[in-house]
Amino acid sequence: MWIVALALRRPISVVVMAALMMLMGLVSFFVMQKDIFPPVDIPEVNMVWYYPGMSSPEIEQRVVAITERALSQTVNGVKEIDSTSITGIGLIKIYFQEGASTALAISQIDSVTNAIKNILPTGIAPPTVLDFDATNVPIADLISSSETLSDIQLYDYMQNFVGLFLFTLPGLQTPAPFGGAQRQIMLNLDPTRLYSAGLSPQDVLNTLQTSNTILPGGTAKFGNYEFLVTLNGSPIHAEEFNKMPIKYDNGATVYVGDVARASDSYAVQTDIVRINGKRATYRYILKHASASTLRVVAEVKGVLPRIQALAPKGTKIWLAFDQSEFVRQSLVDVFQEILTASVLVGIMTIIFLGSWRSTLIVITSIPLAIMTSIIGLHLIGYTINIMTLGGLALAVGLLVDDATVEVENIHRNHAMGKPLGVAILDGAHQIAMPSLVGTLCICIVFSPVLMLSGVSKFLFIPLAAAVVFAHAHVVPPVANASRHDGYKPARR
Repeated sequence: MWIVALALRRPISVVVMAALMMLMGLVSFFVMQKDIFPPVDIPEVNMVWYYPGMSSPEIEQRVVAITERALSQTVNGVKEIDSTSITGIGLIKIYFQEGASTALAISQIDSVTNAIKNILPTGIAPPTVLDFDATNVPIADLISSSETLSDIQLYDYMQNFVGLFLFTLPGLQTPAPFGGAQRQIMLNLDPTRLYSAGLSPQDVLNTLQTSNTILPGGTAKFGNYEFLVTLNGSPIHAEEFNKMPIKYDNGATVYVGDVARASDSYAVQTDIVRINGKRATYRYILKHASASTLRVVAEVKGVLPRIQALAPKGTKIWLAFDQSEFVRQSLVDVFQEILTASVLVGIMTIIFLGSWRSTLIVITSIPLAIMTSIIGLHLIGYTINIMTLGGLALAVGLLVDDATVEVENIHRNHAMGKPLGVAILDGAHQIAMPSLVGTLCICIVFSPVLMLSGVSKFLFIPLAAAVVFAHAHVVPPVANASRHDGYKPARR
C-alpha cells in the first residue's frame, strides 16, 4: 500500500517515474538487437573434408571413419557424431553436451586432424572446421547480373570486388557466390599419348608440382647496389604449361604439351543461376548470432549504391530477398496490437465508468508495462524477436485487468460516500492481495518453461520472460487523483 500512499502524496514524482520508465524503455528498444528468432546456443561443430574425385565409399572408409574414431577418443564433451559421405566431400557433425565450449572443441579438433594426417590419403587438404549456429540463416540474397560480363568475369566480380565491400560490414557473414564460372587452368590429358610415352597421370602431376613453383632467390650485390633475386617458375600464360618437360628418354624430351592440352578455362560448374533467363550470380547474406537482422541488412543497403556506381557497364546488383521486412512487420503488428487494445479498453472504460480520467489511467498502464518488460529483457541480454514480441502481444490482454479492477473498485468506494483519498486507499487495499495472487498465478503458469531443454529452451524462455516482466511492473492507478474530498496530503 505504500506505493498508493506515495502516489497520493507525491503525484508529480510518480508521473516523473512513469516518464522515466517510458524513456528507459524506448532507449532499450532502440539499443536492443532485433532478429527473427532468439539466439539458439546449441554446441555443434561441423567438419568438412574435401578430396575431389574420390568416391563416397573411399571418403567414408579412408577419411570419415578414421576421423570419427580419433574424435571420439580425444575431444571432450562429445554427445553425438553424425557423418555424411558423398563424392569428394565428407561432412562430419559433432554434437556436444550442453554448456560445452565450442572454442575448446575446435582447438582439440585441429590437433586431432594434424595427428591423423599421415594415415589419411596423400594430398588431402586440411578440413574446414565451422562453429555451427542454428540461427545463422540467410537474411538476404545479393544478386548480380550483367549484359556485358562473361560467366567467369561475373563470378570474379561478385567474389573479389563485391566481397571487398561486404567483409568489413559489422555482424555480416557471406559464403562464396553461387552461379557464374570460377576461372581455372585446365589440363586435359590424352590417355593414348600418355600410354605411348610410357607416362601416367601421376607423372604429369609430379611435374606440375615441382615445376610450377616460386622460390626465394635471395639478393645479388653489384657495386653499391643490392638487387632482389626471385626464381619464378610459375607460368604467366596457360600455354606455357605445355612447355614444361616431364622426362628425357633416348635423346628426346617429353613435354606436358605432348600428352595434354593446357587451357585458360573454368572449373566444372555444379550450379547455375538465371534471372529472367539471363546468367547471374548471388551471395547469401548471413549474420553473426549476436548481430541484428535489421542493422546488417541496413548496412548492406547502405553500401549498395557505392558498389553499383563502380560496377562495370551493364551490370546490376540488388537485394532479391530481405528478411528484415518480416522483422519490421512483426514490430509494426505488435504496436498495432497494443494500440488496438488501448483503444478498446478506453472505450470500455469510458462506457462503463463514465470517467475520462479513469480511462486515461487504464490506457497508460499498457505502454508502461510494455516498456518495463523491454527494460527487463534488455538487462538480461535478450533480443527483440518474434518470440519476445509474441510474449508482449500475449501480455497485452492481461495487462489491463488489475488497473481496470482497481479503478472500478475505487469508483465503488467513492460512490458509497467516502472521500476520494479514502476511497482510493480502501479500494487499493481491498484488491491488493487478489491482484498479487492473480499476478503470481500468471507468472507460475510460465515457470515450467524453465525446465525445457534443447531448442525449445532458447525459444520459449524469452517469451515467458516477456510476459512475466510485463506483469511485474508497478503502475499506481492514482497518480492523477485530485487532492480534495476530505483527503489531505502531507505538507511539503
